[in-house]
Amino acid sequence: MTTGMNSALVWAAVLAAGIIGTAGAEVSTAPQPAGGATPAQDTSGAPAPQAGMAAAPAECPVAEYAMALRWQQASGEAEALQRQAYALARLRLDEALAKKGDDKLAIVTDLDETVIDNSALIARDVAACHDFSGWDTWKDWERTGKPTLIPGAKDFLDYADSQGVAIFYISDRYDENKDATMATLTALALPQVTGDRVLLLGPPKGDRRALAGKDHRIVLMLGDTLHDFDTPFEGKDAAPQKARVAETADRFGVDWIVLPNPTYGDFSKSELSGWDAPIRTE
Repeated sequence: MTTGMNSALVWAAVLAAGIIGTAGAEVSTAPQPAGGATPAQDTSGAPAPQAGMAAAPAECPVAEYAMALRWQQASGEAEALQRQAYALARLRLDEALAKKGDDKLAIVTDLDETVIDNSALIARDVAACHDFSGWDTWKDWERTGKPTLIPGAKDFLDYADSQGVAIFYISDRYDENKDATMATLTALALPQVTGDRVLLLGPPKGDRRALAGKDHRIVLMLGDTLHDFDTPFEGKDAAPQKARVAETADRFGVDWIVLPNPTYGDFSKSELSGWDAPIRTE
């Protein structure tokens, strides 16, 4: 949102939904630096402001994420798409199993917003008007947060495990928190949670996929961002990513299965294209 009016409308909608300024949320009233930089956080332990004491609209640019968070957490459409993705994944896996021969099969899956749902962290940060896009709250979440399962994920992974398919969890979670991440996955009763199957941030994802494919034939990949599938997507803006999607269109829904995630991604700073006609109401 680029105008004061649009920011105010977004802020009003967020307040009405109860996402910003809820009881117990830490809401910063310090002005945000230009360019979206993250301000230093108050660690004084002062009581959190309640609803009605939230920062002014211009001081909370992350409020614009609230609609995406509501969709991800609360909409039936989000769950339908998640379950649909995993139903399609099982169909494609069965096709691969039917013609596996002597190959050892493997699937590669991302974790965050693919297998596990971290939207509670982002909702907490947005409620505090904290710009989560710098990921400065992420390490604490990895160690102490309680993500939930994406609908359909566990059933699919248990099925793959029951068919003798190797599962590689390739995620850009911090390797320094690997023990905590593995404990989280174990607590969620996910299969094949071992040190050699959970490959976290360090080498590029392409290198980690190559490692998974060294002794296995990778028949399926799952993720919520395009670089979960193919190295040429990495570090690109939305426009070249869309061009690459067109070039690789025959992979999607076949051996690449994309999960929906509107809450963060390379698209988040893209300009919107609107209808140039004047508004006429009736």
